[in-house]
Amino acid sequence: MPILNRVQLNIYVYTGTQGSYNSGDLKYTLSKERISTDEYVNFEIAELVRDFIDLDFNDDYLSTSKWVTTVAYLYDVNDDQFLSGSPVTNHYLALDGYGYFEDGINPQTSDNCLIENNTIYLPEDTAGKLPIFAEGVGKVTIDSVDTQITDNGNSNQKIQYVTIPANSSTIQVYDTDDTTLLKTVSVVNVCEPKFTPYKVVFVNKNGAYQEIFAFKKSVESMSVSSEQFKTNTINHNSLSYATNKGQVEKYNVRATKTLQLNTGFVNEDFNKAIEELLLSENVWIRWENKTLPVIVKTSSMTYKTSLNDKLINHTLEFEFAYNKLNNIR
Repeated sequence: MPILNRVQLNIYVYTGTQGSYNSGDLKYTLSKERISTDEYVNFEIAELVRDFIDLDFNDDYLSTSKWVTTVAYLYDVNDDQFLSGSPVTNHYLALDGYGYFEDGINPQTSDNCLIENNTIYLPEDTAGKLPIFAEGVGKVTIDSVDTQITDNGNSNQKIQYVTIPANSSTIQVYDTDDTTLLKTVSVVNVCEPKFTPYKVVFVNKNGAYQEIFAFKKSVESMSVSSEQFKTNTINHNSLSYATNKGQVEKYNVRATKTLQLNTGFVNEDFNKAIEELLLSENVWIRWENKTLPVIVKTSSMTYKTSLNDKLINHTLEFEFAYNKLNNIR
């Protein structure tokens, strides 16, 4: 039996069906020697694969999952490849999710309904989206109306976004046997006659696009920064200067807009959604009929409860992720 000394790992990242990769999908080739006190060689590939998961949301709710195939070549102390048992091929489905420290190493994110909170708030007469993992769901029942979930194995089918009809009340997510209830989500339809509700979409811990609405008071503001220089305005021919020309001029003007939103009254279960929003690196807002990127400026949150806070409202501050002046070159 040869003694393992080194492993070469080829990493393929691709779309389509499992195993449908080609040489052009090879993204990394890693080589690592075995530590003398260990029996195995371990590779951490999550951050490498993450670079190839595209998060380009434009209110279109597309699956962002990718297939990953690793091919490990095993070598002995003479750097000869094992005659048997090598190479070792494994297939994985990659999503841009994460676990918490308390979950331990390589935690399993949800394999059915891809939101953690059990209550959704939607404006009255407005449809919503529920992300689900197709491999683990057989059907979704919304107010007694069934939607069958099919999975053809393609990466673009793994995350599916079920439409929540306007003014729905209850969503039930079932296992692939269509009988085992996995999750029940309540839908609260909010009547807001005074303020304009704004939809915020973010990538949650399960790697899916999740939407929340801010129903109450919103405050829009702008901050401007610039540099200045002093110019000489003297006309040397007439030995005079024009009083309508300033000595100081401004240049390199930059402006950013910020937006403060309030969710309105929600239950304490909604803490989960707010927590994931603050942790998300990819956030968008529907603003003036456009999907615009924003950065969450709120850097702390209080986990509010009905016992401590009675009525729960979350105030969130966002900054539009671009210069107000178009300086794209």
